[in-house]
Amino acid sequence: MFIKKSKLEKLMKSIDDLNYAFLKNRFIDLSEILGNRKELIIRNLISGIAKGVGIGIGFSLLTAILVIILQKIVTLNIPVIGDYITDIVDIVENNRR
Repeated sequence: MFIKKSKLEKLMKSIDDLNYAFLKNRFIDLSEILGNRKELIIRNLISGIAKGVGIGIGFSLLTAILVIILQKIVTLNIPVIGDYITDIVDIVENNRR
């Protein structure tokens, strides 16, 4: 079976391009991970726990900063806004105890 040199070169170039695409996208690594269900479950479990802890810490910090800012606004004695903010800060402080 004889193949022309130009077709062989074109075929080799196509194979090289395909190999480059697979390596670039880490297709082989992904297929190994998806093939191993135990590793996939463990990886997703750890990822979910890390996300949950991160969201909890971030929400706590954001709430604490918001309460501090609201307490500073209350000390400015703005007539209309001050009463509402005082109620909000009191509710948060009562729930914290």
